[in-house]
Amino acid sequence: MARRKKIYEGKAKILYEGPEPGTIVQYFKDDATAFNAEKHDVLDGKGVLNNRLSEFFMLGLNQIGVPTHFLKRLNMREQLVRSCEIVPLEVIVRNYAAGSMAKRLGLEEGQALPRPMVEFSYKDDALGDPLVPEEYIISFGWASQQDLDDIVALALRVNDFMSGVMYGAGIKLIDFKIEFGRVYEGEFMRLIVADEISPDSCRLWDIETGAKLDKDVFRRDLGSLTDAYTEVARRLGVLPANTGAPKPTLIN
Repeated sequence: MARRKKIYEGKAKILYEGPEPGTIVQYFKDDATAFNAEKHDVLDGKGVLNNRLSEFFMLGLNQIGVPTHFLKRLNMREQLVRSCEIVPLEVIVRNYAAGSMAKRLGLEEGQALPRPMVEFSYKDDALGDPLVPEEYIISFGWASQQDLDDIVALALRVNDFMSGVMYGAGIKLIDFKIEFGRVYEGEFMRLIVADEISPDSCRLWDIETGAKLDKDVFRRDLGSLTDAYTEVARRLGVLPANTGAPKPTLIN
């Protein structure tokens, strides 16, 4: 295979130049990180599961009219996505108190919130992705007020879709984070969902038992992360019921 040009390598993915202008190949790694990469491990098959699950969610969003960067899955670890200008924000949608919100406000984990809440954090690993108010975002030019209005509307549509899909699989969607990108068509700009949607970026609890099926399994040493992700994939029909975590040959 010809060596491709690497654009960027993050904690969980590598981005390569795509085969056509305006495209990127997104490669999912097996790396698991937590606490701003202070905790790290390599878990065989994790990248494959996240690739398949992100494909499942992005296709579903495209079908209901929520635009995403996803074009197609190329193989077990890679997908072709549309190049876009990433908005430097992580958009967090919370349905229940958990994680940092529960700690900040002294809430019991799992407490239902009065309504879905949207928070923003500034994408900067060195700063620990700090929460930022809308005033900061607009003043520093990271996004306009119209951008934020559109982002919140899209994020809540994603939440409605994800919550329903998960509920049908016996899973409670506690919270999740997504990213958005800008694409330009002449003078027209639109926002699309970018990056990934997977158990790496969601909190997922079993409705009956409360068992965690997301990266908190790794953060809190609660068992096998790939087993948890495999269970999510099985329930959603992404993997056959009798299939374990896939272990494909690595792609150079």
